[in-house]
Amino acid sequence: MEILVRGKNCIVSPELKETAQEKVGKITRFTPDATRVEVDFVEMKNPSIAARQQCEVTVHLKKQLVKAHASAAEPEAALDLVVDKVEHQVSKIKDRRVKRSHPRGRLHHNGLGEVIPIDDAFDLQEEARFVKSKQFVTTPMGPDEAAVQMDLLGHDFYLFTNSETGHAAVVYRRNDGHLGLIETPGD
Repeated sequence: MEILVRGKNCIVSPELKETAQEKVGKITRFTPDATRVEVDFVEMKNPSIAARQQCEVTVHLKKQLVKAHASAAEPEAALDLVVDKVEHQVSKIKDRRVKRSHPRGRLHHNGLGEVIPIDDAFDLQEEARFVKSKQFVTTPMGPDEAAVQMDLLGHDFYLFTNSETGHAAVVYRRNDGHLGLIETPGD
């Protein structure tokens, strides 16, 4: 991992540069795919600002970019604050990656009111295939009646023939709890 330490409006001492490289180097504990890290020390010229020393860190990951900055009275304190922020952001990215690749603990509603755990052996990279097929005759009804039928069955959607238009339609439950309606266009 390449670590660049620069100063804007200030001179970075060799001790500060070495400290920055040591502290920023610990980011590899959270992610092995950090290719480059840029550490910029900036001294604000406004005398009315108490925290005049600012530290900005940019971490270049393979597919993402993590940036953070912090200010303090001393550059070392600003470095400590910004390293904490960056470590937190990078660990959140790592946690999201782990959760996506490990489906343990997730549950699935099977439509019959039963909650079953998702099979841990299920490979997320596996191509989806049809495992079940159903055929049924739809009864013409209005969207309100279809919503009642959906709730009675405990499903998240219900396919029906809209009695108002004569075309196929789907009523579904949205993530916000409200209902949605999808209709096929007329001829």
